[in-house]
Amino acid sequence: GAFNTAAYCAYQQLPLPLLFVCEDNRLGISVRTPSGWIESAFGSRPHLRYAAADGDDPLEVEAVASELADWVRSKRKPAFLHLRTVRYGGHAGTDVEAAYRTAVELRADVQRDPILGTARALVDTAGWTRSELVQRHDEVAEMVYKVAADLAEAEQLTTSVEVMRPLAMRRPDVVAEHVATLTPTTPSAEPLTFAQAVNTTLAAVLERQSNVLVFGEDVAVKGGVYGVTKGLMSRAGGGRVFDTLLDETSILGLANGTAISGFVPIPEIEYLAYLHNAEDQLRGEAATLSFFSNGQYRNGLVVRVAGYGYQEGFGGHFHNDDAVAVLRDIPGLVVASPSRPDDAAAMLTTCVAAAHVDGTVSVFLEPIARYHTQDLYEPGDREWMAPLQPDHRVAIGSARTYGSGLDLTIITCGNGVLLSLRVARRLAGRGVGVRVVDMRWLSPLPIDDLVREAHATRAVLVADETRASGGWSEGVITALIDAGITTKIGRATSKDSFIPLGDAAKLVLLSEDEIEAAAYRLLHS
Repeated sequence: GAFNTAAYCAYQQLPLPLLFVCEDNRLGISVRTPSGWIESAFGSRPHLRYAAADGDDPLEVEAVASELADWVRSKRKPAFLHLRTVRYGGHAGTDVEAAYRTAVELRADVQRDPILGTARALVDTAGWTRSELVQRHDEVAEMVYKVAADLAEAEQLTTSVEVMRPLAMRRPDVVAEHVATLTPTTPSAEPLTFAQAVNTTLAAVLERQSNVLVFGEDVAVKGGVYGVTKGLMSRAGGGRVFDTLLDETSILGLANGTAISGFVPIPEIEYLAYLHNAEDQLRGEAATLSFFSNGQYRNGLVVRVAGYGYQEGFGGHFHNDDAVAVLRDIPGLVVASPSRPDDAAAMLTTCVAAAHVDGTVSVFLEPIARYHTQDLYEPGDREWMAPLQPDHRVAIGSARTYGSGLDLTIITCGNGVLLSLRVARRLAGRGVGVRVVDMRWLSPLPIDDLVREAHATRAVLVADETRASGGWSEGVITALIDAGITTKIGRATSKDSFIPLGDAAKLVLLSEDEIEAAAYRLLHS
């Protein structure tokens, strides 16, 4: 993906000063690289300059690498440096390479030791003697052993809290202060749809924070498949709002690179189903950087993802996906799941502020089916829309409650909020008092809010539009039980199925009727 993206940019004369370095020891653990494969694959690749050097010759490496780096800087183009080298010992402690390499091979590699090559170069060109090099070698060895001995006595981590501290280095008070600088001071004149709220918020953060970037497939010229980013490029410029090629791995890779370079990227993944192609950029790269550097490096970013089901007229599992378990399984990753326009605006601002202040990595799940929804209960009521109020703030991990009934608490999020509010209205007409809790955050879960609302009624129904197996409802019910909730708990979910085309989707997605039926079963059991 990176090679393709680099060539793609170079072909269009877009500046991309990038140097790839291939350390080629001719082995993938025990699998041999075919002779000449690297040269064949990269030696004549269009728009990617190739150069090679032997790693055991430091003078050649220095000359080739310096010339190539200067070329990359001056031409602003990508290049590929192929360094042929050797590997000493197995790939890991249990890997005995004598099991798959001959003694002749191993002896031949000894002569290509880069340390010996450096020693030969120092003797031949810098006036060092063999005895001086041996003495220097012993001095360095002694220093290394001393450092190792000192580290062996260093204080070790002793609690899980210490281990996990870099996962969530959050300062909510400081984030709240920064949110205030990103929020317009005057409310919106008219109620907005979800898409309009996100668009307005993106425009505001682009205007108020100069290091914000917005990019992804179709986001700039077209303004997004659903018009969510329409007009942003003309307002902020093509250097800050731009289209990418259709490669989610490269989109998230670019997000990681720009984030660690001081930007706050807001990349868009066009559909949740497309994220699975590139999830390791979140799991193995973005979400781990702060953890493995003990907070010394941070790469705050906000990945906008259009997801969930219920689209009318545009379906199939590639464009309707509710597989969120893969996101909730990543330690430290914040997963936002707004449903209402005003929450979407406030939560997106919070995520941007947290990325800037604390280096928080967030995924912002947007329910596709609600992008342009206006009505809640009746056609024309426009009650799903909302104006944006400057004082409407949403902290990470905080829920929102609708109603104050004492019979049933419905816990839900995303499209489930609209479905549950409609069901709550019907139940109220039959004398059942219901409160609907919009979790708003899938990770971290708003545990305190959920427990409080669960204690307030005699039953709890979890309405989960994702799947019965692997959906977020499993975590919510577990959290309630762990918190000591003893009231009746039930759930209604979508089926364990991909989302099919057409009306068949309604057969597997959670419906209002199923929520209502589950509520009656729970209350009368």
